[in-house]
Amino acid sequence: MDGAGKRAIIVGGSMGGLVSGLLLLKAGWEVDVYERVAVELTARGAGIVTHPELDDVLVQAGVNPESAPAVTILERRTLDRKGRVIGKHVRRQTAISWNGLFRILRAAFPEDRYHLGTEFLRCEETSSGVTAWFADGSVKTADLLIGADGIRSSVRRQFLPECNPVYAGYVAWRGLIDESAFPAELHRELFEYFTFDLPPGEQMLGYPVSGRGDDNRPGHRRYNFVWYRPADTDTLAWMLTDDSGHRHELSIPPPLISKAVIEHMRQEAKRVLSPQFQELVALTPQPFLQPIYDLESPRIGFERAAILGDAAFVARPHVGAGVAKAAMDAQALVAALQSEETVPAALRRYEQERLPQDRKIVQQAQRLGSYVRSETPIEADRTEELDLIMKETAVLDFMQA
Repeated sequence: MDGAGKRAIIVGGSMGGLVSGLLLLKAGWEVDVYERVAVELTARGAGIVTHPELDDVLVQAGVNPESAPAVTILERRTLDRKGRVIGKHVRRQTAISWNGLFRILRAAFPEDRYHLGTEFLRCEETSSGVTAWFADGSVKTADLLIGADGIRSSVRRQFLPECNPVYAGYVAWRGLIDESAFPAELHRELFEYFTFDLPPGEQMLGYPVSGRGDDNRPGHRRYNFVWYRPADTDTLAWMLTDDSGHRHELSIPPPLISKAVIEHMRQEAKRVLSPQFQELVALTPQPFLQPIYDLESPRIGFERAAILGDAAFVARPHVGAGVAKAAMDAQALVAALQSEETVPAALRRYEQERLPQDRKIVQQAQRLGSYVRSETPIEADRTEELDLIMKETAVLDFMQA
């Protein structure tokens, strides 16, 4: 299908929406992106471990992945409870901040085609196109509508109202610590490595990323950690309740996490983590709380609308593929549009190709996350478990299996 004269509406102005938009522009489409939030997006404590698959899509979208400020990591290590190195694995990867990559994608997309503060309400498909209604009263028509609006997707809710995120039974505590705040010994033992600390039933990991303002000079970087801990539904409800007594749904803004919840987290760090990660948690001025969810959509292509990224499938963070998955979805969608004669045919092809691939990513993430559990694991021999987590976290090698 020739993109000339074709129009696309993209709901969601984050990574998946921007990559989709850039790929469609390259294919000759007219594209508008509508983002519900009225201010520029920023990530909450997020670092991204990059993948070759993501780099390939960025190049296709006209973005040089090497222009994103990155920190190179050469080695992975696992620590025991006393802080001793009990495992090493050589693997070269680069890590970037979410904000750094977002800014590059945002700058590449036409300013007059990116609309902040525009909330999608509903859409209606016809044989000739799709019409979308927004909360500001505007109505837009196009040949295609893409829902790239994340785990809370309004587009998914319209087409798949019974498909909702399912709590996985554990949470992730996240944090970003300035390199300049690191004591010399802690810096030597931790900062340059992708490091794991794996108490029974829990997972802590950390790695360096670019610093404030995308600064990747030594001394100006930051360290990103993610600590997975079991939490039953009652505990989760407590963690999502702020000091005013308001219970938040799905997630809670970092500044609103109650003082008691943060204090409990810090005490637990002293109880179960290695000395290095205990110190790291103590250095964290504002931790972030992320409940972990699974989401698998039975369909992702409709008559004139499609969903992609976290709007379609949410994989637990262990694979480190959230942005890469959204980019690969976008790549497959645009390739299908270029190959087929009609939009409905292209969406059928997109769904057929991406459903099994996205399910595979979700299943691998669930496998890696299965080691986070509330029951006490058998301590006899965890060598295989520790080795698997260290070697398979945040890689996509399994996709070729």
